[in-house]
Amino acid sequence: MSMIQEFKEFAIKGNVVDMAVGVIIGTAFGKIVSSLVTDVVMPPIGVLIGGVDFSKLSFTLLEATVSAPAVVISYGKFIQTVVDFTIIAAVIFMVIKGINSMKKKAEAAPAAQPAPPPQEVLLREIRDLLKK
Repeated sequence: MSMIQEFKEFAIKGNVVDMAVGVIIGTAFGKIVSSLVTDVVMPPIGVLIGGVDFSKLSFTLLEATVSAPAVVISYGKFIQTVVDFTIIAAVIFMVIKGINSMKKKAEAAPAAQPAPPPQEVLLREIRDLLKK
């Protein structure tokens, strides 16, 4: 079997295509989540915490010289990233929780009564005729 034929079989398999679709949808969903957090969730939180920006916090190990830049530990960026992650995780949790509750409501809705078997329909007709 040629290498091109093997690759063709590999690429056409359902799992690979499903994974590619998942990655593409995941990337687009990531943009939606980032926008939700940045544009909707963070402004009120920023107002609540007084606009604190941790990303500017740092500790200088070695001052800058003419020939070399300063050596800085930017621990504030790490703190800001952890805070952002925590907020994103909480928002995703709430979105997934909402989706799951909507699924449960849809599943809990009563299903239509299944049609009775033909024998039962026939017996009902006979009963109704005998009543007349």
